[in-house]
Amino acid sequence: QVQIVASGGGLVQPGSSLRLSCSASEFSLDFYTIGWFRQAPEKEREEVSCISSSDGSTYYPDSVKGRFTISRDHAKNTVYLQMNSLKIEDTAEYFCAARDDPDCGYEYEYDYWGQGTQVTVSS
Repeated sequence: QVQIVASGGGLVQPGSSLRLSCSASEFSLDFYTIGWFRQAPEKEREEVSCISSSDGSTYYPDSVKGRFTISRDHAKNTVYLQMNSLKIEDTAEYFCAARDDPDCGYEYEYDYWGQGTQVTVSS
């Protein structure tokens, strides 16, 4: 059974940075396209980043472009989401998901989901 775990959330002030981690213990994340999603209260879940398994290409929506960076650490079997210049509107529960496909895709196309990690940006 594919199990992935998201971690690294916390409470930070606006302008701060956090690094989220998505890891797995029973299989290699290298073979999966990994997406990061977030969901704020009373809002729809949105994708904030993706890294493909085929060529490492990445995706960011305009809301986080230039502030968030997704990357893989092959040795640690972990995908990171580095979040800089955090804003209050970044407050949400963040999830990572794995897709058994070489390219990034829509939310419903992801096969495996980890539990969320809460990110709260507040002054």
